[in-house]
Amino acid sequence: QVQLVESGGGLVQSGGSLRLSCAASGRTFSIYAMGWFRQAPGKERVFVGGITWRGPTTYLANSVKGRFTISRDIAKNTVYLQMNSLNPEDTAVYYCAARSGGISDQQHDYSYWGQGTQVTVSS
Repeated sequence: QVQLVESGGGLVQSGGSLRLSCAASGRTFSIYAMGWFRQAPGKERVFVGGITWRGPTTYLANSVKGRFTISRDIAKNTVYLQMNSLNPEDTAVYYCAARSGGISDQQHDYSYWGQGTQVTVSS
């Protein structure tokens, strides 16, 4: 089993920045890729971006490309989502997820999920 714990969410003004963290524990050797998803109120959960544990290779959704970056610290078993130029449309619960395969934008491809962290962007 792999456990994932997100942190770093909060309330920020439009144009501001936040950095989310996702710490992995347990059978982390089984992880090949990590993904970030978000779910806004009343909407479906959508893919934000992903990173491979080795390499790394990163991928970001078009909606956040140029504003968000993903990185990882293998020594800390932690993945980060740096979010800049935030706007109210970025308000959502952000989840990290892990899988043994490559980066995927499909929720069902991920075996492990964190509990989520709330990000609220005020206008």
